[in-house]
Amino acid sequence: MENSSQIVSFVLTAYGNIGELKYLYFSIILFWYLSICVANTLLIVVIHVDRRLHEPMYILLCNLCVNEIKVSTSLYPLLLSQMFSNSHEVTLPWCFLQMCFMYTSAPAEFCSLAAMAYDRYIAICHPLHYNVLMNTKRVFVMILLVWIYSFVSFILSFSFIFSLKFCANNIDNVYCDHQLMMKLSCSVSDHSYTSDIFFVIVSFFIPFNLISISYMKILKVCRKTSKENKQKAVTTCTPQIVSLSNLFVGFIFYAIDFRLLVSHVPDEVRIILPVYLVICQTMLTPFLYGFNLPKIRQSCKWILFNRK
Repeated sequence: MENSSQIVSFVLTAYGNIGELKYLYFSIILFWYLSICVANTLLIVVIHVDRRLHEPMYILLCNLCVNEIKVSTSLYPLLLSQMFSNSHEVTLPWCFLQMCFMYTSAPAEFCSLAAMAYDRYIAICHPLHYNVLMNTKRVFVMILLVWIYSFVSFILSFSFIFSLKFCANNIDNVYCDHQLMMKLSCSVSDHSYTSDIFFVIVSFFIPFNLISISYMKILKVCRKTSKENKQKAVTTCTPQIVSLSNLFVGFIFYAIDFRLLVSHVPDEVRIILPVYLVICQTMLTPFLYGFNLPKIRQSCKWILFNRK
């Protein structure tokens, strides 16, 4: 066992010896990462350029796209660089930085969806007061609170890891995973399960409850309105419900912690499960929320092809 004072980097052992397949993996990962960045950036640019889209719902959507780019950038560049690395080493500061970016993305995602659900609640249940309750200043305050909440939840959940001393440096994953890092600590930490439970509560359950309350009130109002308004409400809220369902599946993968079933789950599956949301949700968001909406499609045609 190595001396804790000598641990200045970690080795990501999940890469193993991929041989000539590294060129194939590199091409696939690079294509996927560029696609995520282009799709989300294009949506942000379209909303910024077209003043008709300067509405609370689209501004909140931009914030969601920024989060998708952030979490993708925290994972994919490391994956790409490790494809051609022989040692698969990652420095300790980089591991902490990657953890910060990855683990602040989950609460930011759910809180952004909570803000968007609140926006839809005001639009459907209090349409006459919408411009007052959802003015530009309030929207930007909500976005600021989303990011403050996500960073505070990360600090309160995992800040103790920064002070740990490590007696080994092999992380059996493709990124710096906090649970595996804690297992490498020289002393057994009592914070492991407590931090995970707290992180799940603040990242998922609190925003999920806020989203549920908004949609229950929307559903209550829709029951008393016309069929046309019901269809409009369903069309508006469906993307958020689909996105939330996908996030729920991804969070279950995280919460169950498939690493406990390491003897029964193939290594490839075990590695993919924790990064499921980074793979799927980051690409799902721009198409589900953005390019699926008629206003966004019209703006894309106008900006890209100068056609209405």
